[in-house]
Amino acid sequence: MTNTPVRAPAAGELLAPVSKEGQAFLDLLAVHIPYVREVSGAHDRDGTFPFEVFDRFRTSGVLAATVPAELGGLGVSHMHDVALALRTLAEFDASVALALHMQLSRGLTLTYEWRYGAPEAQSLAERLMRSVGEREAIICGAVKDAPRATTRLTPAPGGGWLLNGRKTLVSLAPAATHFAVYAEVHVDEEPLRLAAPVLTRQTPGLTVLDNWDGLGMRGSGTVDIVFDNCPIAAEDVLPRAAVGARQDAVLAGQTVSSVTMLGIYAGIASAARNVAVDWTVRRRVDPGAAVRTLLAEIEARLFALRSSAAAALRNADELAFDFSVDADERGRRMMTPFQCAKLMVNQLASDIVDRCMTVVGGASFSARHPLARHYRDVRAGRYMQPYTYVDAIDYLSGQVLCFDQDNDYVSARAIRARREPSP
Repeated sequence: MTNTPVRAPAAGELLAPVSKEGQAFLDLLAVHIPYVREVSGAHDRDGTFPFEVFDRFRTSGVLAATVPAELGGLGVSHMHDVALALRTLAEFDASVALALHMQLSRGLTLTYEWRYGAPEAQSLAERLMRSVGEREAIICGAVKDAPRATTRLTPAPGGGWLLNGRKTLVSLAPAATHFAVYAEVHVDEEPLRLAAPVLTRQTPGLTVLDNWDGLGMRGSGTVDIVFDNCPIAAEDVLPRAAVGARQDAVLAGQTVSSVTMLGIYAGIASAARNVAVDWTVRRRVDPGAAVRTLLAEIEARLFALRSSAAAALRNADELAFDFSVDADERGRRMMTPFQCAKLMVNQLASDIVDRCMTVVGGASFSARHPLARHYRDVRAGRYMQPYTYVDAIDYLSGQVLCFDQDNDYVSARAIRARREPSP
């Protein structure tokens, strides 16, 4: 059998950057790949966070990739190129890619606030991104409330706010210096609204727990954070929409903050495909019809996966700064292709890994086999907002049927929590 030929990249397949900044980021990331690969297995086995990797990322500027050049970063602004970088990294360690996604997505969303937000938001965004550009801050987002917990901002005596609650599944939290937290704002006799307070790790009352023991993404540091009367200055709070406002404009920001994660699952699928192909080549015998059929199906599915992701990313890049479109319509036009692609990427990536295990056979059922890890890691995609699989079905079917529904999943959850009986 001859070696597998190198296939030229097809257009729109998430295989090459679309900007010089994206290429610079890939070149910088490539320097770190050998070390990431070296320590990856141990962190996965032990379920530990790779602090040493992120220290290297911080000092070299990887963590500042999506910060504008004027503020000390690389200035990567195309979501396509961020997803491509995550795809490249995820081929070697999906946990590290997931944690890095948390930081890079903050750069993308804060850049928008810096350029187009209200003066207070611009000031906060600039302050945070300058700190990232100076190789100091590591910022992660905390969105999902822990079961039976509601994270709330309430007015503090003398001014400012107090934050109470608990967030769960916060990747990158062990290394983060700052947290951008989704919270409900509770003020007497005022409508319930949402906000994103930003607080440092040293804030009194903030506790980062060491409670991650995931099935997959074991090195991602996806832990819980507890807030107990954490004081927050008024200038450190980014206002968001009112609960139940049904403002689809917010879907644009949610797309920007999350669509690049498609690259992570494209990377896992690519890595699994390479394992199956390498195993077949090393056997040095002609594969039977069943193996050849499986490899053909894997290749076709990988093409479909990458193409779907690339199309959604290009759409998001084109609409992100297009203000000629109605804000609500723009939000839907960004979110809907993202959700179509996410649905397909999650399904296809899992299917690809499963077929690769079938090609390799029983050896892949060993816990330390690369495909076993890919099998565990790839399943995380269905649980990530926006939207989880169940929420995505509700959203997409609602768009098809023109339902009048609240598409902001944070707002919808806040309303739903008030309808559920107390435990």
